[in-house]
Amino acid sequence: MLSDQVLSQLKELVGPSYVLLEPEDLQRFGVDRTTLWQPNPCAVVLPATITAVQAIVLLANEHNLAIVPSGGRTGLSGGAVAKDGELIIALDRMNTVIEFNAIDRAITVGAGMITAEVQAFAASHDLLYPVDFAAAGSSQIGGNIATNAGGINVIRYGMTRDWIIGLRVVTGAGDILALNQGLLKNNTGYDFRHLFIGSEGTLGLICEATLQLTRPQTDTTVMVLGIKTFADIVEVLQAFTAQMALNAFEFFSQAALDKVTEGQGHPAPFATQTPFYALVEFETRPSTNDHAMALFEQCTAQGWVLDGVVSQSLAQARALWRLREDISETLWHWQPYKNDISVRISKMPDFLADVDELVSTRYPDFEIVWYGHIGDGNLHLNILKPQDLPQTDFFARCGAVSLEIGELLARYGGSISAEHGVGLLKKSLLPYSRSPVEIALMRSVKKTFDPKSILNPGKVFDSLT
Repeated sequence: MLSDQVLSQLKELVGPSYVLLEPEDLQRFGVDRTTLWQPNPCAVVLPATITAVQAIVLLANEHNLAIVPSGGRTGLSGGAVAKDGELIIALDRMNTVIEFNAIDRAITVGAGMITAEVQAFAASHDLLYPVDFAAAGSSQIGGNIATNAGGINVIRYGMTRDWIIGLRVVTGAGDILALNQGLLKNNTGYDFRHLFIGSEGTLGLICEATLQLTRPQTDTTVMVLGIKTFADIVEVLQAFTAQMALNAFEFFSQAALDKVTEGQGHPAPFATQTPFYALVEFETRPSTNDHAMALFEQCTAQGWVLDGVVSQSLAQARALWRLREDISETLWHWQPYKNDISVRISKMPDFLADVDELVSTRYPDFEIVWYGHIGDGNLHLNILKPQDLPQTDFFARCGAVSLEIGELLARYGGSISAEHGVGLLKKSLLPYSRSPVEIALMRSVKKTFDPKSILNPGKVFDSLT
């Protein structure tokens, strides 16, 4: 419970209408897309300026009040969950374009700006912000940066980190830092900007971001290929990337395709059913299209590809993308337990086979659905809840599965979180991807920027003592 004194001060800082106490508001802002925890924040506050954010953080330090930063709450690791009476600072009001410079191809925005709105603004100036994923219509730029969001274009454009040229943040101690000033070259010691990218709100609140933009894509062509084995997917990927610049190379299993065609009514790409499918996107040019068809024929001759289809229009390209992008939304009907993991591409076939053997042997009643960004080594492993298994029992058993998968990842030199962060959900798995020395150093970094450990306590690792 907030004291009357603190509540009064918060209302003075942001205005009475922007301090939310109603149960429906606490519910809405208190969770992300995970379903394991019940929200229990003490209040939600919506500042409109970075100085207001600073004042709230200083007030929280004075009263030892824990803070959970809140963006679009589209995360899948519990990073935005407020379950222990924390104060939520939601950045929804900080959602405007602060500066745009066509010469620099740079845009500075408030952290609460929706990703798709940034993309639309860039497009209106014949430019591109290339970080893209299914939640772009509701995720916020600050949250994307805090989790170093990836998505479907990583094979060509990289992660969010690669497009952040400046940040303004409020640290856990209440200091305002202007990091990198939008420079492309700035070799002056430690670049704290990169500490905040992917920090999941544990070091400070990202309030403003300067994003690098690039030239827009030309029209794109999409191929969906039916593939015999997962090892063959890697062969196809190698064949295409050796000779073409790709925008995306995604994959999904027959189980994933079945779910999305039944659940969304999308037509299958072709009549042949194959164990796996690859979605390949590239810029449309006559020579490129001819080259892609030659590669398709080469892969078919090798026996890797069993069937395929290529888009003939922008509408057909979008329809093929729906087969991949609508999988995650469709699977929510089965209350899936999601594992967002990565290994080196060369190790993927053996790793996937080991996971399938583990789950089929130890957990035969679990249905597994695979899909992911195969071009950058990112696998999404979805375990679907059996209808007659209570949710609490299901998640308990999945926790055991995740520990065993974590051991496999450690053996393969992989990561327990490719793009969704650690949050609450995966912090017990962190030692499978980070050494004890690394975790100790991460704790030291947090102590430096957040000496009272008020920011997102319990996320990534347990609260500092």
